[in-house]
Amino acid sequence: MTLALTFPGQGSQFVSMGKAVADEFSDARAVFDEVDEALGEKLSGLIWNGPEDQLKLTANTQPALMAVSLAVFMVMQAKGFDIERAKFVAGHSLGEYSALAASGSISIADTARLLRIRGNAMQDAVPVGTGAMAAIIGLDNDPLEKICADCSNKEESVQIANDNGGGQLVISGHKEPVEKACELAKEQGARRAILLPVSAPFHSSLMEPAAEAMREALAEVKIVSPKIPLVANVLALPISDPDEIRTRLVEQVTGRVRWRESVSFLVDEGVDTLFEIGAGKVLTGLARRIERSIVGKSVHTPEDIDNALESLN
Repeated sequence: MTLALTFPGQGSQFVSMGKAVADEFSDARAVFDEVDEALGEKLSGLIWNGPEDQLKLTANTQPALMAVSLAVFMVMQAKGFDIERAKFVAGHSLGEYSALAASGSISIADTARLLRIRGNAMQDAVPVGTGAMAAIIGLDNDPLEKICADCSNKEESVQIANDNGGGQLVISGHKEPVEKACELAKEQGARRAILLPVSAPFHSSLMEPAAEAMREALAEVKIVSPKIPLVANVLALPISDPDEIRTRLVEQVTGRVRWRESVSFLVDEGVDTLFEIGAGKVLTGLARRIERSIVGKSVHTPEDIDNALESLN
């Protein structure tokens, strides 16, 4: 078995995530306590008890998902798992921060603070109603690239934000070009083009103010080389140098999440098993659609942890 660890992004959150593992293990509770202290508030109470509309706010969702992933990971570690048993880590969007914290590159407290800054900056970058995102199902990358170019001009633009694989692409940008691109995508054979209920046009050029905020925040944080390489969203290639990690995390705010290519890279490197550490099963499902041969395990509950560790024996 050749293993990689993946860490989920926004959309995987739900009220009560991580509670079972925190109730059973002090190592998990310690992570939530550390995140609460770093943020100066009881984020753990919101994670476990809601309300859902508050948890779904970007500024809360981002550190919350990281806290759950790291709580699960720390329990795995306490039970004897060595991260160097895996060949790579990767995370979807904010999940890159979780991956870096798990691999020892950034402290949990600093990661929580960075994700709170990132969430606020992404939310504040564009006035509500200016931007939009849409999922395009069943259209290839190249024709959608052309559609986005045709629908963009100097004043307003749309671009591919996420290449999730399995025929799922997400576009992001100004509202009118996004809506126009949806119409053209359906005309050119897309099975579906669905506007997404998001609060901002993430991973688009409109996020430039947020990228600048992250450039400043990351410059103040200690980053060391991760214990195992991170497959970066914007490159779909592994990185380990702290300065490059900073650069790629800034680029990621406005750049494309190249998840399909990232999973394909892992497969090309011999990875045959993915553990998705934290809430939900989104990345496990995407990986199976990208590469049918890959074995994916969602690791969230105490039972999931035991099952995952047993599979390594």
